Amino acid sequence: MKALRFHAAKDLRIEEVDAPPSPGPGEVLVENRFCGICGTDLHEYAYGPIFVPKEPHPFTGAHGPQILGHEFGGVVKAVGEGVGHVKPGDRVSIQPLIMPRHGDYYADRGLFHLSGNLALAGLSWHSGGMAEAALVNDYNVQPIPDALSDEEAALIEPTAVAVYACDRGGVTAGNSVLVTGAGPIGILVAMAARAAGASQIFLSDLNDTRLALAREALGEVRTINPRTEKVGDVIRAETEGGVGCDVAIECVGNEHALKNCADAVRKQGVVVQTGLHPGENPLNWFDVTFKDIDIRGSWAYPTHYWPRVARLIASGQIPASRIVTKRVSLGEAVTEGFDQLLDPAGKHLKILIDLTR
Repeated sequence: MKALRFHAAKDLRIEEVDAPPSPGPGEVLVENRFCGICGTDLHEYAYGPIFVPKEPHPFTGAHGPQILGHEFGGVVKAVGEGVGHVKPGDRVSIQPLIMPRHGDYYADRGLFHLSGNLALAGLSWHSGGMAEAALVNDYNVQPIPDALSDEEAALIEPTAVAVYACDRGGVTAGNSVLVTGAGPIGILVAMAARAAGASQIFLSDLNDTRLALAREALGEVRTINPRTEKVGDVIRAETEGGVGCDVAIECVGNEHALKNCADAVRKQGVVVQTGLHPGENPLNWFDVTFKDIDIRGSWAYPTHYWPRVARLIASGQIPASRIVTKRVSLGEAVTEGFDQLLDPAGKHLKILIDLTR
């Protein structure tokens, strides 16, 4: 079968590889339909290996070359012994987190996403979404409702990141929320905040093109370019009492964006760090203490989020498909997908690979 495999930084190859074997006990074979190109995939392409193991992964044994793709869905082709929740022909979305199911401190408490042995399909597993088929564990395969399209099945994973970020921030009805970063995750976070009841949403980014795309996707949203406006000043001027926003969610992994969040949030507000920082980030900890604010991390998502997120998308409460700006075939994925998303002009948000083409 054809697959896109990561070999090294700037070295992605469309290759013929062996098709997955028939599923064993507790395994499911999926014919992939759509796969999103994630920011994590872009970082692997530009600077990797980062998450792709150089040595065999301690739990899965996987290592490069690696089939990429962890935002994907498809149709079940075959199931192994003991699999009862899906059957051949079912349309599914892949929850890509792979980890011990027992005998792990966090797994034993249902916090599978926090396992120290965590692996991901498409990064540290033998299969991924950027291939014609994938072999995964039964717990990775989630049936989707009829109202959800095949494209939307590939958007559940990034949307789950966004929903969890809002949950970590305690976003609730009537809140004012700042989101830094108008990329796919930032826009999905803004959508999730609105679905949670936020009545006032601010979105900041240095790229005016992305801010324009965000306004198209979101409708009513106050966009801010930090090059021309001071984020905290704008938000204090436009929130009740001039005190700042209730929740600020950082989706860039940039020290200036995090500082803007800490500045813009009101006293006893909450800052959620979702973007991955490449290094240490100094904050003014006097202000953190003086303002009595919470700073919380948000890593991935609890694995049980899939049905909830699928319902949010299928119902239209989170119109996730609005972030999709382009669809490409697997053969076009590098030049028309990865390279386009790394363009500093930022003309695209989410590019989907159509495995049916």
